[in-house]
Amino acid sequence: MNHIPKTLPTADASTTDAPAVLPDPLPIRPFSRTARLSVTLPGSKSITNRALVLAALAAGTTTLRGALFSRDTRIMVAALRELGFSVECAEAAREITVGGRGGEIPNARASLHVGNAGTAARFLTAMLALRRGGEYALDGDDAMRRRPMDGLLRALEPLGATATAPDGSLAKSFPFTLRTAGLRGGEILADASASSQILSALLLVAPLAPAPLRIRLAGKTVSEPFVEMTLRLMSQFGAPPPETSPTPSTPDAATTFAFRGNANYHSPAYAYDIEPDATAASYFLALPLAAPVSVLVRGLRENSLQGDTAFAKILRKIGLDIRTVADGFLAEKPPAPSASPRATPPASAPASPPVHAAVAHDFNAVSDTFLTLAALAPLLPEPLSIRGVAHARRQETDRLLAVAVELERLGQRVEPSAAALRADPSIGDLTIFPDLAAMRRLSSAAPLPVRTYEDHRMAMSFAILGTHDLHGDGRPWLAIEDPACCGKTFPDFFDVLAGLQQTCLPVCALFR
Repeated sequence: MNHIPKTLPTADASTTDAPAVLPDPLPIRPFSRTARLSVTLPGSKSITNRALVLAALAAGTTTLRGALFSRDTRIMVAALRELGFSVECAEAAREITVGGRGGEIPNARASLHVGNAGTAARFLTAMLALRRGGEYALDGDDAMRRRPMDGLLRALEPLGATATAPDGSLAKSFPFTLRTAGLRGGEILADASASSQILSALLLVAPLAPAPLRIRLAGKTVSEPFVEMTLRLMSQFGAPPPETSPTPSTPDAATTFAFRGNANYHSPAYAYDIEPDATAASYFLALPLAAPVSVLVRGLRENSLQGDTAFAKILRKIGLDIRTVADGFLAEKPPAPSASPRATPPASAPASPPVHAAVAHDFNAVSDTFLTLAALAPLLPEPLSIRGVAHARRQETDRLLAVAVELERLGQRVEPSAAALRADPSIGDLTIFPDLAAMRRLSSAAPLPVRTYEDHRMAMSFAILGTHDLHGDGRPWLAIEDPACCGKTFPDFFDVLAGLQQTCLPVCALFR
């Protein structure tokens, strides 16, 4: 870990003890003093679960350093153990050691429960198709039973894996029994329009097919940076890159990924380091929109495997100053223009832009971060338009509807309204009209409870809104229901947030 100067208040998710039991609902205490803060984040869930699969499929033993320990990653670890893999966890050291089996699935029979972990649900299902003569019972939480699986199950059928529902019909969702015959080669058509994890799941196993395998996309996929993350991780574990199209000579061709087959994954010759979670970083990068603080998010890099680092570009467009420094990303609100003639910059110096909301922001590629900004929309001086997130309506919850409902309860106007969103599940855009006065009025007597719908990102996004000193006296005005739902990806989020609040010092004491 990098040395952190004593004058820099910091919260470290990597060394925090087990999260305390939190009150429910949990009042959020505003940040009422100017300060510069630092936070070290947990490892990326997306990278941890991909790396666990690749380590299990690789030849050799792999140690994952900086791994995330959360509900989703524990589900993956438990499933790999149930399948016969050796997985040793050293949680205090944030390390997981996996004994790879060179593409072999040890156990031909297993019952797996994937909770509401989309990565575990999709990646494990595709991984099981490698086993010849396998039979696996898979199920998930009620929310997972409503999430898209049909595109993956249909793509696996010509590869030798058949999923049947309890009534004996072809399954479209959980629960199902998966019967496998070993991964075949050939060409498959995959519909990943509902989730990029469907394509990532197929890519993870495709190099191990005994014969050439082509994956052709039916239309577009969403969240394309996560597909790029998958391909880069596969390369780091030794898989040859696929041939892809379209190419400059065939720009109108359907997107395909062609693998030669009969390849192998190999454990890296070194311990594999998991990057800090870029989606979790979005909450702290956006914190200066709500509170009079600057935040250093340690460990983030511009060349990250994670596409969600692009959220920083959106924050820059609305006026935050986010720049890369030696230790990570530093986020702060630019200083307000001074009325003093002495403070007027020379004509050659560009003025700091005011914080404002642009006409629209397309979140299709970084949809896990749209809630972060949507929850903070009441604090912006202009309406905020969010585009391209229809697929987010089929994630942990209907995220577009959930944020619309809760913002309306906070006195904000949204278009389409929550009622219109309920009536039309295809809507994928939302415009939020800020009304700070309404929010003050509604919260004048007691903190307003925000419902989170068992969705960790709802909880964390609205918690950042709660750090705004709405009434100017430091009293909590917003409370988060079911704060424990953050255990899915960031178990000690509220401990880290409280640690930052408690360690705020006057700005003159910082960065000396």
